[in-house]
Amino acid sequence: MSSRRSRQQSSSSSARISDDQIIELVSKLRQLVPEIRDRRRSDKVSASKVLQETCNYIRSLNRQVDDLSQRLSQLLATIDADSAEAAIIRSLINN
Repeated sequence: MSSRRSRQQSSSSSARISDDQIIELVSKLRQLVPEIRDRRRSDKVSASKVLQETCNYIRSLNRQVDDLSQRLSQLLATIDADSAEAAIIRSLINN
């Protein structure tokens, strides 16, 4: 018995994901990750490479969020808390 089949049989039927679903999800990731999406269609990319690039892309996005949060904090620290600019920034953050 293959290891894939034994894993499928050991999991509950409601938690099972089919090979077709995995292929569909990997395909969706290919469309979302710029590093892969921007490649020529003829370039074959393995599912493991798609997952690896997806993880890298998410890490990059997290770094960007952290950087922007830090810059926003610095900006807020330099303006008067009661100013119109501070009110605008707060309203944008809260939406």
